[in-house]
Amino acid sequence: MLDRSNKILIVDGMALLFRGYYAQAYPRRLPDGTPTNAIFGFMQYLFDAVGTFGPTHVVACWDMGSKTFRSELYEGYKANRPDAPADLVPQFGLVKDLVAALGIPNVGVPGFEADDCIGTLSRKLSEEGRVYILSADQDLLQLMDDRIHVVLMKKGRSHYRVYDPESLRTEKGLAPHQIVELKGLTGDASDNYPGVKGIGEKTAIKLLTEYGSVDGILENLPALSASVRAKIESDLDMLHLSRTLAQIRLDVPIECPLGECVWRASSEEAHPVFEKFRLHSLLKMIG
Repeated sequence: MLDRSNKILIVDGMALLFRGYYAQAYPRRLPDGTPTNAIFGFMQYLFDAVGTFGPTHVVACWDMGSKTFRSELYEGYKANRPDAPADLVPQFGLVKDLVAALGIPNVGVPGFEADDCIGTLSRKLSEEGRVYILSADQDLLQLMDDRIHVVLMKKGRSHYRVYDPESLRTEKGLAPHQIVELKGLTGDASDNYPGVKGIGEKTAIKLLTEYGSVDGILENLPALSASVRAKIESDLDMLHLSRTLAQIRLDVPIECPLGECVWRASSEEAHPVFEKFRLHSLLKMIG
């Protein structure tokens, strides 16, 4: 049952960790050489968001390796991305220890991306409260409804753009579900799938505004200009595949009851773990 006093923050863990890594120019390390700069940055971003949005509940979602159902569907999926920096790799596990020390559940399922876990949890938890998804990934805009907002991190700490369906409509002229249709047409360079060659965002939005969806466009191919029709007809298979790759799954086999996500971080309880990694100075941000 919806309780409007519940404000649930779902954290895209990988987005915060990578952003934290590249934001920390100072090479923080433990005496044994273990790097800690990314987890330091991660915690700064996390505590900033908690302070800004005041959640009653927090959960973090993670990728669990590069092999997912999407890479099985399309061999080139994310194949353009370089390997993670060597000094970031050991921090993947360490950051989860710190998150757990704060009483925040770590959620991830092999074969799925963090986005899919976020999508599944956002649907489940929005039945019990208002959900705010913290990320830097615009793909997550497809998940919004009247109970689910997406908070996109901008450059620098404490800079956010909070989206709801109305603000997305104002900015792009699209409804949340049309984000998937848009990606089907334009592809996604960062995820390395092409969509329809020669169709850019401006043309795609124009088509979606007029016909609503990819299916609507295909039903009206004769009404399109010859050049646009030819581009779509020559790339039909990739159009459908790109749309499938862009679709965030809402059926990941995970359970994370709301009661396990209550934000009640205690600096006293978290201190031993944060002290171990020489990050105890961050605990003052808990408040």
